[in-house]
Amino acid sequence: MKKTLFYLTAVLAPLYTQAQVKPLPASVQITTAILAAPTDKRDGAKVYGYAPDGSFTVLRNGTNDFVCIADDPKKEDIGVSCYHSDLDVFMERGRVLAKEGKSQKEIFDIREKEVKAGTLKMPEQPSTLFVLSGKKDNYDSASGALKKSYLRYVIYIPFATSESTGLPLKPDADGMPWIMDPGTHRAHIMINPAP
Repeated sequence: MKKTLFYLTAVLAPLYTQAQVKPLPASVQITTAILAAPTDKRDGAKVYGYAPDGSFTVLRNGTNDFVCIADDPKKEDIGVSCYHSDLDVFMERGRVLAKEGKSQKEIFDIREKEVKAGTLKMPEQPSTLFVLSGKKDNYDSASGALKKSYLRYVIYIPFATSESTGLPLKPDADGMPWIMDPGTHRAHIMINPAP
C-alpha cells in the first residue's frame, strides 16, 4: 500500500503542479513579450497573453504595426515573439487550428490550402517575425527581465524559392540567412545569429 501511494504521488505531483501554473500579472507578461520587438516598436505593440484563468487574450491594444505574444506559462523556458500586424490573421489561424488539436503538419496543410484558395490572406510584402528565447533560470518573474536571451529572425515571403531569392536551403555558416519551406505559403528567410 505504501509503495502504491508513493508511486501515485510521484506520478501525479508533476501533473498537479503543471495544472496549477498561473500566468504572471499582465504588466510582467507585457514587459517580457515586447523584448522580442525592435526598440522603436515596443511601446505601441499590441500584446497577446494569458488571463488569470489561463485563457489566451489581448493584454494590451496596440497603436502601431506590431503584435507581440507573451510567454506561455505552461512551457518550461521563456519564449516570446513579435511580428508585423499583417501576419496576425495567419498566426491567429494557426492558433485556432492548434487549439482544435491539429498537428503541425495538419496546420501547415490546412493553411497552405486556404492561402491557395484565397480564403486565408498572407501579406503581399515580406513580413518579419522576431523570436526571443531564454532559460527560466535567467528570468526575473517579478520584473519581466530576461538575461542571456537569444533573438532570431524570420522573414515571411510566401511562395518564394531558393531560385527566386538566391538563398540557400540551409546555412553554410553561423548567422547566414537561408530559406525554409520554399515554394509554399510559409516560405520564409531564417536568420539565426551565432550565439
